[in-house]
Amino acid sequence: MDAQQALADLTEISSQIEAAVVFDDQGKVAGSTLADSGSANGLAKSAGELLAAAEEVKTGDSALTQLEVSTGEGSVFVVRDGKTCIAATTGGNPTAGLVFYDLKSALRSVKKPAPKRAPAKKTAKAAKKKTAAASAKKTAARKPATRKKPDAS
Repeated sequence: MDAQQALADLTEISSQIEAAVVFDDQGKVAGSTLADSGSANGLAKSAGELLAAAEEVKTGDSALTQLEVSTGEGSVFVVRDGKTCIAATTGGNPTAGLVFYDLKSALRSVKKPAPKRAPAKKTAKAAKKKTAAASAKKTAARKPATRKKPDAS
């Protein structure tokens, strides 16, 4: 499913989320619940900056996958899966575990674009090898013909 549909489903099931945006590691917005693109880009940029700041102070070697920033007015949640991120804002006192669960589910449902590759070309040498190998298998698979014994009559 595309990012816009994933966000529509997210806001339908999660009443705590006020605004949400899906973006990549470069800050390019793939989908948003916000009316104008300027606000969507602003939320994506701010969420990216929060991730970068959190990466600087985190402990351990594993990649940062989620964060929550809470203020008196509400919270900002960011979840990252590879190069794709989702950020959401909520009102005050959200159920953090539920919001993270909903964001992760929405992010998983976003269809990843398949890498475009040209089909591999078969060379004459590879085709010849394949034919020779197939012939050898057919020959090996055949049972030798049985000889009939002459009748003793």
